[in-house]
Amino acid sequence: MTKPELKSAQKTKAGSLRAGSLPALSGLDLKEIQEKLKPLNLPAFRARQIHSWIYHKYVSGFDEMTDLPASLRDQLKESFQIPLLNLAHLQVSSDGTRKYLFSLADGQLVESVLMSFHDRKNLSACLSSQVGCAVGCTFCATGYLGFKRNLTKQEIVDQVMSIQRESGLRVGNIVYMGQGEPLLNVDEVVASIRAVIGSVGIGARHITVSTSGIIPGIERLAKEHLPLTLALSLHAPDPQTREKIVPITRKYPLEELIPALKDYAETSGRRVTIEYVLLAGVTDSAQQAKGLADMVRDIHCNVNLIPFNPIYDENGKSLYKRPTRAAQEQFKKIVERSGRTVTIRLERGTDIDAACGQLHNKFQEK
Repeated sequence: MTKPELKSAQKTKAGSLRAGSLPALSGLDLKEIQEKLKPLNLPAFRARQIHSWIYHKYVSGFDEMTDLPASLRDQLKESFQIPLLNLAHLQVSSDGTRKYLFSLADGQLVESVLMSFHDRKNLSACLSSQVGCAVGCTFCATGYLGFKRNLTKQEIVDQVMSIQRESGLRVGNIVYMGQGEPLLNVDEVVASIRAVIGSVGIGARHITVSTSGIIPGIERLAKEHLPLTLALSLHAPDPQTREKIVPITRKYPLEELIPALKDYAETSGRRVTIEYVLLAGVTDSAQQAKGLADMVRDIHCNVNLIPFNPIYDENGKSLYKRPTRAAQEQFKKIVERSGRTVTIRLERGTDIDAACGQLHNKFQEK
């Protein structure tokens, strides 16, 4: 594939992106499916069959459930649907990255991404936890959307299943790094993680939850005793810069956030990830690299440097610029003096609207 492929999966006239009105079963765990099926008075094993068809074979309709009687399939079609989400738009990058824009039952839009890497066997899905975001990071396209609402557990889990149904590929890793701040929707996120583990079949060690630094959410996640990876979107080691680009810092300052992160690492026994976006002339100085090295030296962590993926306004201008590759490598060398593993993120989907919020913004404008 030599250039990005764009697919419009639904008509774009008003109302055409809305999901069906019947209750959906995808995104529900076995107990919830059993509860939904109670009015039909079916044997208990039928719920297990339906659960298996949804989560192990990625079916999109009841007619595909060939071990169910035809009469039961017809009955189910009258009462339920399988997917909760409708595919509104799909972009496929030249590197194989697939960017999904899903429409929800209320007409809101949310993004997900499927990524593959040459050095990893498992595919990774990036999921959203909210429609829009209230954190307002100045370098993030989602911030321009504003906050609309939290996603439900079912809406989060069905992103994974919708990706698997569309692509025909099995997802092996989940990252909660899409639209929204996961720990501002912590109840539904935790419930979705348990459903991903129990129904989708992805282990907790293959799940990463990213946060901008919501201290109560970090503390709550520690109490869940799930062996997942917590990623902190730090982006600046000094409070002044971080307050400008990550406004939530004013509510959860670094002097309180870093101890909470250390407590999480000690409580969970898991190495955390420090995410750090490199903005030319803003967060990429040698002094900031030294500050970051000092900050992470006694944290059980890895550091992931993220070269800025430009976001352009209607005039074709970007608020920030991307550092040169040489500047990225120099920053990396300084941070490595901390003794921590430091990587520069391998980028995917740069030829499509792969950064969070970009496709949503563009589609909404159209």
